[in-house]
Amino acid sequence: MATGVQVVFDCADPVALARFWAAALGYEVQYDEDWLREHGVPEAQWNDASAAFDPERRGPRLYFQRVPEPKVVKNRVHLDINAGGPHGTPLEERRRRVDAEVERLAGLGATRVRAAEQFGEYWVCMLDPEGNEFDVQ
Repeated sequence: MATGVQVVFDCADPVALARFWAAALGYEVQYDEDWLREHGVPEAQWNDASAAFDPERRGPRLYFQRVPEPKVVKNRVHLDINAGGPHGTPLEERRRRVDAEVERLAGLGATRVRAAEQFGEYWVCMLDPEGNEFDVQ
């Protein structure tokens, strides 16, 4: 059996970033205000951490923790959002699907950095609302 993983983001605003990634991936935010209140978390700590999870339990849980320092360098690890279709999807169709997803994500607060194409693949580099790099492919 494989070992499960959780992807952890250091960030300034865990609640906002959890909401962005939940919307980006079709995930759900794990801790809402009702849950925090019911579990006795002081309101001053509500934005110390948050999480988003795949409701079908296929993808990894994403955990967001507030840290005091800002992001200053490029990520060494990033997420790829596979929006272009399965292997074998024609390049023009992949490009159309990727570009549509890029527009949707930009509407959620992401920033488009650049598009690239190599070896028959097409992807767009983007930044989430806190500047974390990710690709839509």
